Amino acid sequence: MLEIIYQDEHLIAINKPHGLLVHQSSIARDATEFALQMLRNQVDKHVSPVHRLDRKTSGILLFAFDKESEIVMHQQFMNAETEKKYLAILRGFAPDEMDIDYPLVKENGTIQDAFTSFRTLQKAEVDVAFGKHSTSRYSLVEATPKTGRMHQLRRHFSHIHHPIIGDRTHGCNKQNKFFLEQWNMTTMLLHASELSFIHPKTAEKIHLKATLHEEFKRVMDFMKMKL
Repeated sequence: MLEIIYQDEHLIAINKPHGLLVHQSSIARDATEFALQMLRNQVDKHVSPVHRLDRKTSGILLFAFDKESEIVMHQQFMNAETEKKYLAILRGFAPDEMDIDYPLVKENGTIQDAFTSFRTLQKAEVDVAFGKHSTSRYSLVEATPKTGRMHQLRRHFSHIHHPIIGDRTHGCNKQNKFFLEQWNMTTMLLHASELSFIHPKTAEKIHLKATLHEEFKRVMDFMKMKL
């Protein structure tokens, strides 16, 4: 059963687990379960996603029951009128606060402006040697993307040399292997924790929160991190 964190007659939001695709995709033919179909079966109603989360990203995923709400919410996301917050664990000690203003290139070569702000919530030094270092250092950050580009947070954190742990495409393969061997951790430590938007029908401001999933909390526990 998917965890439903918000529902009315027009919208429904779930706390998507790590590793679950939003819908069927030709780039992930191994998948047999999809959030879209699971939610349709669970509520026995047609739903349509109004935004996307990567397969390995957990957290708030919003769907619409009707076409009009779907269109309005699509526009809010496209026009950066929503407010999103993410939690992530990064390699190394990240700056206390930082704005990342770094354009990203689409697959077709188009350059898009991309802006992310983040603040470091906690830093951890784990007493496990990594490479030439006698300990391993990590940062728990809260990120606020102002734009919504593909893999924006993953690419931005990679750009500042503090990649997200578990990110295979833009991250550090040595760290990912290290987490697999040391702690049997295979997911990506990125979680869509908060979402604010204007309700498409009532014009009310809605603020949603999604709790961390067990794998993210397990890593925080052995790093002695607390929110």
